[in-house]
Parts: sequence; structure tokens; C-alpha cells
Amino acid sequence: MNLILLAPHDLTDDGHVCITDPRRLMHLRDVHRSAPGDLMTVGVQGGAMGKALLTELTAERATFKLENLDEPPPPPLPVHLVLALPRPRMLARTLEHVTALGVKEITLLHTKRVEKSYWQSPELRTDKIHQHLILGLEQACDTQLPSVTFSKGFRPFLEQQLPDLLSHRRGLLAHPGMPNACPRNISEPTLLLVGPEGGFINWEVEQLIAAGCEGMHMGPRILRVETAVTALLSRLF
Repeated sequence: MNLILLAPHDLTDDGHVCITDPRRLMHLRDVHRSAPGDLMTVGVQGGAMGKALLTELTAERATFKLENLDEPPPPPLPVHLVLALPRPRMLARTLEHVTALGVKEITLLHTKRVEKSYWQSPELRTDKIHQHLILGLEQACDTQLPSVTFSKGFRPFLEQQLPDLLSHRRGLLAHPGMPNACPRNISEPTLLLVGPEGGFINWEVEQLIAAGCEGMHMGPRILRVETAVTALLSRLF
């Protein structure tokens, strides 16, 4: 927790902060080993960042006095990530990683090789997804929550959503065996599509390329989804 991310209900009308949830209290005590008088980095969800002075830390609450809130969060990556829904554990880690890297738009997509049971996972509950996004923001010192949407049918996504997504973005399809290597250090708005374990099936690849996506590869190694996504974002941007 490199940033103490504050929800609106953490703020009081007189410029103070009061935190009562066990996770953040435990982190302050056991990881930061904080004590009254420490100046901490804070940020308001959806807003600015700054410093706050820790004035009290007990088992029940931590109170701060805000010093300033005038620092903008880091800029987002110019990418909309379309991710074939991975297995639940991998989804949790991937959400945290891509949030820390600055992705602000995420679509979770059903494809042929996505197990239908994954869509029933508790990891897709709104509160669970929110928790992983928060952890990513705290890691990276960011305050802007990504949006996460579900697309449970490949064909409806292809026909109804993809044309609009590509209307003002460069579509990049990450898939082993594509003829072109992943580009580097781009800055244009991008739609990045990443398949599930086992990849997209041939028909899906053909349809995505026909729709205007560019196929690309990361080399001869086959990577886990969470590794591939992190490597792709780091290379692209």
C-alpha cells in the first residue's frame, strides 16, 4: 500500500480523515509500522493526491489531518484491454497488475476456450473486482478506478461492440504465430485483445483480423495470461 486510497466516506467536513476498516489498519500497523506524527501519501478515489499527517492509530481507527491534496494522479495508458476471461485466480492477479500499470478500460470476453464455469466465479462479484482494482491503485499510487465490463458472447462482441471500439483505436490482437512482432513505444489510442489459456481458436482470429485488428506476437515463448498482459503493456507503452 504505497498510497492510502480514501473513499469519500473516509473524509470529514473539517479536513480530517478517519479510517476504520481492518485491512488498511493492519497494513498501517504491521507493514508501514506507522506512528502518530508520520506524514503519509494519500489520495481520494477519482481525485487528487497529497499528504496527510497521522494523528492517531489504534486497533479501531486511524485518523489523519490533511496537509494538501493538489497532486494529479499519473496519466492513464491509452488502451482499452479486451481480455478473454481467465481462470479466477489468474483474473484476480491480472486485474491488480493491469490496474497498477494504468489501464482504465477493461472488457472481460467469453471465447471458445473460456470455461463457462468461470462466469459463475465469486471473483466476478462487483465487490471482489473492486477490491482487486483498489489493490492495484494502492500499489501504483493512482486514484482513478478502471471500468470493467463483461461481454459473455463472442459473436455479439464482434458484431455489436468491436466496430465502435475500433472506430478511434488501433486494434492489436496478441496471438502466437502471428507474422508481425509486437510494436514498441506507441502512444496512439489502442484496443489490445488477449486470448485465454490455449489462445483464440482459428475462427476467432480470422474474424478479429477481418474486423480490422492487427495480429502480433511476443516471440516464440508461450506465456501465462497474467505474464503476457504485463509484458505486452510494458512493451507497447
